Amino acid sequence: MVFDFFRRSETNAPEQKASAAGPVVAYHSAGRVAWSPRDTVSLTRTGFSGNPVGFRSVKLIAESAAALPLVLQDGAQRYDTHPLLALLTSPNPAQGRAELMEALYGQMLLSGNGYIEAVAGDGGMPAELHVLRSDRMSVVPGADGWPVAYEYKVGARKHRFDLGAGANVCHVRNFHPQDDHYGFSPMQAAAMAVDVHNAASRWSKALLDNAARPSGAIVYKGADGAGSMSPDQYDRLVGEMESQHQGARNAGRPMLLEGGLDWKPMGFSPSDMEFQKTKEAAAREIALAFGVPPMLLGIPGDAAYANYQEANRAFYRLTVLPLATRVAAAVGDWLAGFVGEALELKPDLDQVPALAAERDAQWARVQAAAFLSDVEKRRLLGLPAVAAEEPADG
Repeated sequence: MVFDFFRRSETNAPEQKASAAGPVVAYHSAGRVAWSPRDTVSLTRTGFSGNPVGFRSVKLIAESAAALPLVLQDGAQRYDTHPLLALLTSPNPAQGRAELMEALYGQMLLSGNGYIEAVAGDGGMPAELHVLRSDRMSVVPGADGWPVAYEYKVGARKHRFDLGAGANVCHVRNFHPQDDHYGFSPMQAAAMAVDVHNAASRWSKALLDNAARPSGAIVYKGADGAGSMSPDQYDRLVGEMESQHQGARNAGRPMLLEGGLDWKPMGFSPSDMEFQKTKEAAAREIALAFGVPPMLLGIPGDAAYANYQEANRAFYRLTVLPLATRVAAAVGDWLAGFVGEALELKPDLDQVPALAAERDAQWARVQAAAFLSDVEKRRLLGLPAVAAEEPADG
């Protein structure tokens, strides 16, 4: 019979346990490092909004560069009044020059790219200037690979800015060795240090949540020599520990142990003690990526500069001025195309307090050079040539 055939097969089959995890071997390792995403939005969230060192570095550079006075000049004179100076002083109803430039510098530091839009006005001159968010802007390359337009996307809406003569978008970007269209931001270089610093901060917060010290161990020794507790005893002990002895508000609270329980305190392990040093090292790396002396951020262990004044002077000379000079030159050259004049926009170094000593020394050296003419001296100091005097009538 058919049923006998199946019955015989079940009887003769050898018995064995079935396990879906039978061929699996458990292997424990340190695991793979989890880094945060490297896109602009994620880097801004983790490195600027969620990290005090990154936040202060960006703010310090952007505010310092935006506060630098700007001068407009050509080959013959320096302008006290000019339509472009008036436009920069009041670029739009919501911002002044400092706010506009701070937003531009901030975008460049966070994404490596800065975009300014010129709103068309009467007579060819822009009526307003606005900084556009770099994470919403994308380059539209042409058939030869060079950009032919920019596309600004907000939600499902897109706006196209065509390039060419009189383009109403200025793109200022940092150097990127592997990208022809977008710049490289300091935040990308500091991304690994930001992750380490944030992880160390989370570890410190978890330590505070556990009474700001290692918990130790509770050893149970029963009266009859038993080394284990009943489930009810274990649950009650865990509940009391969570409610009475964990958290910052219970730090230092004495512990009352019943019979058979013994408290064994534990100290910090060497790896725990290294966490604070790791956090300080990560903070210095973040500051290094942005070009900010750690001394200016209050980071301990930095002995690169003898005093605060020297660190501040190096910060302006090596970080703020190169950025402000490059951005001002690009924006000035772009705006000069609207008025059809050869103009130069640059920071006024004589009004930077941090560089006062260096400028005084430079002026003294140039003034003492008797073999130089006045025109050559003015050129060395970055000043325009003296305008020729008009001949007197008669």
